[in-house]
Amino acid sequence: MIGILGGMGTQAGLDFCNKLAILNRGKIDQEYPLFLLYNKSNIPGRPESIGVQTRNLSINSKNKKKKKKYLSVLQSLLKGCNVLKKSKCKFIVIPCNTAHYWYEDLQKKIKLPIINMPKEVFNHTKNKCKKKSSIGLLATEGTLKTGIYNKFFDKDYNLIFPNISLQNKSVNKAIKLVKMGKVKAASKMIKPAIDYLMRKKCKKIILGCTELPIAIFAFKSFKKIKNSKIFLDPNLILAHAAMKKYRK
Repeated sequence: MIGILGGMGTQAGLDFCNKLAILNRGKIDQEYPLFLLYNKSNIPGRPESIGVQTRNLSINSKNKKKKKKYLSVLQSLLKGCNVLKKSKCKFIVIPCNTAHYWYEDLQKKIKLPIINMPKEVFNHTKNKCKKKSSIGLLATEGTLKTGIYNKFFDKDYNLIFPNISLQNKSVNKAIKLVKMGKVKAASKMIKPAIDYLMRKKCKKIILGCTELPIAIFAFKSFKKIKNSKIFLDPNLILAHAAMKKYRK
């Protein structure tokens, strides 16, 4: 059984479950994957817990306030993973990009395989783009500052982000609107940031916050999501990786 630790945010967790099911559409009920979604929406805010000087923040930080915030999220994530473990899940997925800042410490403590979302996106990109290509990344400030995508991509690709103004006025607001359920407004809000990355000649754009595919693909068919020539949807990529592991 696949364990899904959701709630970061709730819409994103449901979007992942929907994509997991659609990948098996057309089969009988018994052939759909067994999965358990724990929508643990009371996990402390990841971007807020990371803070401003994120590169100095870790479990070993000498700053007690930063360390306390880091550990509060880690413990909450760990409690969620343990619920899934006790429910006999064989492995875990976390459909939240920013939460992968805690991935290594969480993996050490849970003793159950956790699929790494940014790593899966990188592996997918290697099959789609030539090395040294420019790849756009739309994400929360927490994801950008912690470099969870940079650690995989920087050696082979040139990651490009929106400028500070667009991050604040376009990306951050679009993410917030999806969390509020205002998807149509979010789809309009994110467009300037997309246009910016297109002008930078990005071959692909990673939708590195799981709210963003909801905003961009809300009024399009699943076929268009799968066949998108420009957007990389980490939730869809994670769903494929989960199914591959599940079938094994």
